[in-house]
Amino acid sequence: MTPRTPAQALVIPDSLLAKEATDVLREHSTDLLFNHSIRVFLFAVEQGRQRKLRFDSELLYVAAAFHDLGLVKKFSSPDERFEVDGANAARQFLSAHNIAEDQVQRVWEAIALHTTPGIPKYMGPEVALLNSGVLLDVVGIGFDQFPAELREEIVAKYPRTNFKEGFVREYFAGFAHKPATTYGTVNAAVCERFMPGFKSPNACDLIAGSPWSH
Repeated sequence: MTPRTPAQALVIPDSLLAKEATDVLREHSTDLLFNHSIRVFLFAVEQGRQRKLRFDSELLYVAAAFHDLGLVKKFSSPDERFEVDGANAARQFLSAHNIAEDQVQRVWEAIALHTTPGIPKYMGPEVALLNSGVLLDVVGIGFDQFPAELREEIVAKYPRTNFKEGFVREYFAGFAHKPATTYGTVNAAVCERFMPGFKSPNACDLIAGSPWSH
């Protein structure tokens, strides 16, 4: 596999669609979430190249740009998972640009499933790569397998300023008003960490308490 130069690896799609997605991301997200979203895209692109996957970089970019916008007040609903809010925002954005429904659905699924363990890697490349880019940036999965020089170039351009502490704080704030939506997701543990007295429902209790007699 021919190695890429840092300049080649830091390329972001320059289509009108991608530029407008960047504008939405910049307008509504914090610096922390902006840099995180761009890093996720760049990590995902290189991971896709290493795995020799065929993917639509423009769609992957839009997915990365919108994947955490459900944490932002403008896009946050009162009763949906934040991932679904971000996916719905991306759907609205893409549909307004007359993007084909099958492509819209790919982006929707990538965003909606990006925090779901164990499923995205078996789906289409945009879904799998958004998830792997997120996992690398947030919890370091694949850290040692990613080219160190390129990783450092990406972080230098899109810094991880106080990221570990700051991301968890902004992440929790994005769904603190609707903790019930985190049931069955990794986000429930975040609520349990930051909300005194909150405990996510237990599936065994829900089954035992169902209206069925046995």
